[in-house]
Amino acid sequence: MLLPTPLSRRTFVTASTVSAAVMLGTGSIPADAVTTRRTPSVAGYPFTLGVASGDPLPNSVVLWTRLAPEPLAPDGSGGMFPEPVKVRWQVAEDPAFRKVVKAGTVTATAALAHSVHPEVWGLRPGRDYWYRFSAAGEVSPTGHTRTAPAYGSKLAEMTFAFASCAKWDAGFFTAYQHLAEEDVDVVLHLGDYHYEYGIDATGGDRGVPVGSDFAGETTDLPRYRLQYGLWKSDPDLIAAHAAHAFVVAPDDHEIENNWADETPEESSQSPGELWMPRRTAGFQAYYEHLPFRASALPQGPDMQIYRQLRYGDLVDFNVLDTRQYRDDQAYGDGSRPSSPELTPDIYDPSRSMMGLHQEKWLQRSWRQSGARWQVLANQAPMAETDLDDTDAKTLYMDPWDGYIANRNRLLEGARTAGVENLVVVTGDRHQNYASNLLADYDDPESAVVGSEFVGTSVTSGGDGADMTTGGEALLRANDHLKFFNGQRGYVRVTVTRETLSSDYRVLPYVTRRGAPVSTRATYVVENGRPGVQLDTEGAVVGTNYAATEMPSLNG
Repeated sequence: MLLPTPLSRRTFVTASTVSAAVMLGTGSIPADAVTTRRTPSVAGYPFTLGVASGDPLPNSVVLWTRLAPEPLAPDGSGGMFPEPVKVRWQVAEDPAFRKVVKAGTVTATAALAHSVHPEVWGLRPGRDYWYRFSAAGEVSPTGHTRTAPAYGSKLAEMTFAFASCAKWDAGFFTAYQHLAEEDVDVVLHLGDYHYEYGIDATGGDRGVPVGSDFAGETTDLPRYRLQYGLWKSDPDLIAAHAAHAFVVAPDDHEIENNWADETPEESSQSPGELWMPRRTAGFQAYYEHLPFRASALPQGPDMQIYRQLRYGDLVDFNVLDTRQYRDDQAYGDGSRPSSPELTPDIYDPSRSMMGLHQEKWLQRSWRQSGARWQVLANQAPMAETDLDDTDAKTLYMDPWDGYIANRNRLLEGARTAGVENLVVVTGDRHQNYASNLLADYDDPESAVVGSEFVGTSVTSGGDGADMTTGGEALLRANDHLKFFNGQRGYVRVTVTRETLSSDYRVLPYVTRRGAPVSTRATYVVENGRPGVQLDTEGAVVGTNYAATEMPSLNG
């Protein structure tokens, strides 16, 4: 894994006691070095939020769990006493744990909501492993993970899936249930893992009591922890994490809608001096609830998110961070009629969506890579999304359409680095797209330089529809957009040396339980031929549901 140089632009929370507790949670200090005033006790089964693994390397994975016997405790403690608790972990080559190959002990502390993130090293490349935790006399559910193949190894095929945008009160997480049943090497979660909004009483229809504790927007650490406690108590999400290693990156709702570096949303609940403490709390809770390595440990409001994972000589995954370093959206974060004359700021080369340091890191990664396919794990759509099906253009300012110079520079950088197979996978939009990436969307004759697959939401937007009137307008306005679908689901991707194929896995409904999953369409990119093509031999199933007006595209 090629890690960027850690960036720490601010000092917000530097208390040594917090730092020490964090190190305990990652396994950096032996648990036996910890002393407590009394034997800690846990009032109830502590593994209610399940287990997870992430960021697989050829010889290592990071494991995760959080002790939370009462995940909906209003103070965000998960029902834990404040004392440290020793947590034992095991990794085996079989699900019955007859052949345990690695084991250790870490300490869960209140400073990190009794979460632990042990990094397991010395594993074999390209292998399946099973893992579990034990604490306070209880044993966790068993998780499954898979290491990456050896660096540089000649790899014939690999599979991954990507998902995003799971809103609790928009529907059931059935997509995660089906994702758990897929045979994939790794899952990319591309943002909006949870939403910061309040949840009204209708959320109780999902079987978890929801009331005043979830009213109003999430702005402080106890509430962020409570929000994650609700999301991660969902059995379908628990199953998905237990089945696969995840690679995660946030978009905006992990903290607040449409935030940009040091600037909150225009209608922010935390303006001015309140914003950075809120961002600090949001990142801490994000780290506490997901399988991040110690390199991602937040330093106040900063968190190292962009990183690279390599799968032999076949695929390099470059995980982007498009929130933490961006310039504020030009002309607000909504949509605007756009042209160089009307909106010159979005063409300004000094403005960036990813920050110049991250841009240089990505370009360096491309130049050093020998992989057949370059996959960008990206949070907001990169291909132009013109909302006006006349000769004029209307673009959203929050995604890459609001940072045109940065997009053009990125795509040109891929070309100059010799990248022949650039594929961008994206979340945010609550719809499925397959698009061609053009060198310059203002030039009708511009070359196709890459491909983008945008995946729909897990639940956000409700049941959705196969086609919408808004979707029809998008297809008319954007010749490079080859596929639209407005249902819920996720995308499953198979990569070989000659093709990258994306199966759009969709559900007919999410507002009630038990939805089946099917492949709506399969789009393919051929080696050495940028651009998406419909796989006419692949499964194309599903019902063309009645057209409806399209909700806001700005996820």
